[in-house]
Amino acid sequence: MLTLSSDIEVLVRFGRALADPIRCRILLALRQAPAYPSDLADALDISRTRLSNHLACLRDCGLVVAVPDGRRTRYELADERFGHALDALRTAVVAVAADKTCVDAEKEGCC
Repeated sequence: MLTLSSDIEVLVRFGRALADPIRCRILLALRQAPAYPSDLADALDISRTRLSNHLACLRDCGLVVAVPDGRRTRYELADERFGHALDALRTAVVAVAADKTCVDAEKEGCC
């Protein structure tokens, strides 16, 4: 059963998804077009097992959906607005020095 998330929960889920470079690459690839796992693994040059784990995380975060397509499963963004959000984040100017990491870089889940 699907439930609606609060504003804060949506941002937390998005942040969790974006916290890993591979998940970012997957989201950006799916921004371009839906894809099958084997094609994504090849395009991103990662193992299918590793891709599967990241796709599971993105599904759990509610950002991607698995769409049955005959005997295969295709993945796509759960909402087209996620693609627009990714574009906005990708092109935003981040106001930090290039050689700096965040203050909490030593803590798990931070830069």
